[in-house]
Amino acid sequence: MEKNVGSTEKTFRIIIGLAILPLFFVLEGHLRWLSLIGIVPIATGIMGWCPAWFVLGIRTGETRKNS
Repeated sequence: MEKNVGSTEKTFRIIIGLAILPLFFVLEGHLRWLSLIGIVPIATGIMGWCPAWFVLGIRTGETRKNS
């Protein structure tokens, strides 16, 4: 599994995920469970690999040059 998320995007994803997760305690009813979607950007930021970017062929990380 080759990394397809760059370092700047990793940081951004983790920050966004950490901002979404606390909504679990603010929202009411069934809507509060949607805040668990914040786990996805945190996980993809930590792993450095995004399945959506893989399917779309997007790479935001450094490109590896063959020598």
